[in-house]
Amino acid sequence: MSTKLNEFENATVGMTVGCIEVLCLQPFNYAKNMAQQGQPLSLDPRKLYRGVGANCVNMGSCTMIQFAVGGALKKVVTGGQENRKLKPMEEMACGIGAGVVSATVGSPLELIMIQQQRKGGGSLETFKSIATPSNIGRGFIGAAVREGLWTCGYLSIPPIVRSHLVESFPDTFDSQAKARVPAALLGGLFACYLTHPFDTVKTCMQGDIERIKFKGFMDTAKVVYGESGFFGFYRGATFRYGRMVIAVGMMDFLQGLIGPLLYPAKFA
Repeated sequence: MSTKLNEFENATVGMTVGCIEVLCLQPFNYAKNMAQQGQPLSLDPRKLYRGVGANCVNMGSCTMIQFAVGGALKKVVTGGQENRKLKPMEEMACGIGAGVVSATVGSPLELIMIQQQRKGGGSLETFKSIATPSNIGRGFIGAAVREGLWTCGYLSIPPIVRSHLVESFPDTFDSQAKARVPAALLGGLFACYLTHPFDTVKTCMQGDIERIKFKGFMDTAKVVYGESGFFGFYRGATFRYGRMVIAVGMMDFLQGLIGPLLYPAKFA
């Protein structure tokens, strides 16, 4: 999310970046969701990419919202001064705010994807079967917390870490590119392990829309803890962290690449 672009331009960059990330990393998402729900994994590509359409719309639209809202919040914080550098806490607050807003769109779309992964079927067919007020908002609390911290992890943490490394260790990190790898590792670690318990509860709730085993948010958390203890909240974390490290580095790189490609005049 760049202060050089307006909200629409930041949104198109976000949509493009989000779709590229999903198409590359959907198998990680499938494996994480199945592990969280205690379901068997498959290496069949048709199952690995089941729900990829809904997830493309999800990540594309969520990343679009995150970039647009994050960019707008940054402009509010800086007072529209393009050369004014945000403080670390300001960067993080903008990322968290953008993520929470995006969950209003992302949570229902993830519900469709998870139902497809569990039961098969097309996106439209699945949507028709779950489109009730009691189902469409299922898992929103977990999604909102997760998206707020995830957005902070990939949009806010990497720039903070990169700037610190380049300024503090100029001999080792003499370019932004060299600092990108440790920034992605730290951003992914932050985004994954801080948010994963909320993501596990959300995924279990959305996989069981019949509410046979998992009821509300707190009830689901109690069931997960009762079955597996504290570490039950981290089922599937390995798959998610693997995806997140790659995704954070990929998205940190792509947001700096796609913006100038789509809007070269703004970066001249």
